[in-house]
Amino acid sequence: MYHKEVIEDLIAFIGSLDGLGDKTSLAAKVQQRFALVKERSVYYGEWFAIRFCKASGSAFSNTVLSLSTLHKYDRLPFIVCLVTPSKNILMLANSTFLRKISHSSQELRCDNIVGSFNGSDIMRTFAGVSNAPAHFAFLFASHCNYPFAENLARLVEATNQIIPVGHKFVPTTEQLSCIYASIDRTRSFFLSDAYQMLNDDLDQRVKAVQSEIAIAAFIENVNLRGRIIEYLITAEDDLKDTLIHCLKEHTPLPQIFTADKLGDYEKAFTHYHTATDIRTKVLFLSSNPKGYNIDKVLAFLSQKKSVYLIYIIAIDEKKQISTRLCSMYHRQLLSATRIISHWAGRNSRGVTQYDGKALEEIVFHFDETIETDQAKAFLTKCLHDEKACV
Repeated sequence: MYHKEVIEDLIAFIGSLDGLGDKTSLAAKVQQRFALVKERSVYYGEWFAIRFCKASGSAFSNTVLSLSTLHKYDRLPFIVCLVTPSKNILMLANSTFLRKISHSSQELRCDNIVGSFNGSDIMRTFAGVSNAPAHFAFLFASHCNYPFAENLARLVEATNQIIPVGHKFVPTTEQLSCIYASIDRTRSFFLSDAYQMLNDDLDQRVKAVQSEIAIAAFIENVNLRGRIIEYLITAEDDLKDTLIHCLKEHTPLPQIFTADKLGDYEKAFTHYHTATDIRTKVLFLSSNPKGYNIDKVLAFLSQKKSVYLIYIIAIDEKKQISTRLCSMYHRQLLSATRIISHWAGRNSRGVTQYDGKALEEIVFHFDETIETDQAKAFLTKCLHDEKACV
């Protein structure tokens, strides 16, 4: 969890010591002010971990930390403080913000976490946002979307030039036409009885487990929280009953495995085949939920009846639940959809991410507009923009 007040206090305190120029002295002052524990080169507390480095300027290639050590602190905002003669420069160095691993990494594998990263391996921008204190809340909320295992797989590929798993979807001329036609197909779906049927189905499923969803909303791990709520809504098996019992009795939760598919809930109608992604927005927590895999959504939209949807579940502090079924093309959501280019491997166009505030706006102040030109431009960017697809 990101503690805004503590992090802002840390940023202000370190900023007040600009020009100190002594890494050891600065580290000692920060440790005393925030009652941090020192473990080798890392200082950590309940709300963050920090590593101090020294350089003559803002660019630095010094070794920062081993990946295995970072793994221990990756659930916290992991801050690197670069101490220069005139200014102390802060940046986040969680695994989501690393390009690759530089040192002693020849044996790096998903089952063998070795190697260290340099200052030059830390991304200075993420999703078009600079890696700077003013954006730490957004950046850490984004990081929470990616389990360490996913970041590790990406770093292994980037570091060792391993042949990536999966493939980039390359549509035929006919499939390309079907992808662009999905805009009008989606607009038609929202004017049909099928839309109301699907919306009612999802709403009834939520209502049946609303008390359990309200409990699950307070689970700190964003990935686990999302998987549990998705499972409660879509599953029909004995494990679901076990999960409900554990949530009510506050006992250890069973392991939940969800299929790595495009949508969490699929339903076929006469004229439409829908895939719906369930996204949870806890209104009292800052979050920017991960969206969809671009290659998977393009492959799905290349099918003649396909309609891709997002079902947003918003939960407030009083455990009140509100929902909204929308499409990837609705103006509010499309305007708030970012392409995460660093997550695109050599055989992938990457993934998207939603702005959390936009999800709230959609739930409570929904604009039903689908702008054809905006949607076409987005599809074209996904399909052809090499900058977005590397």
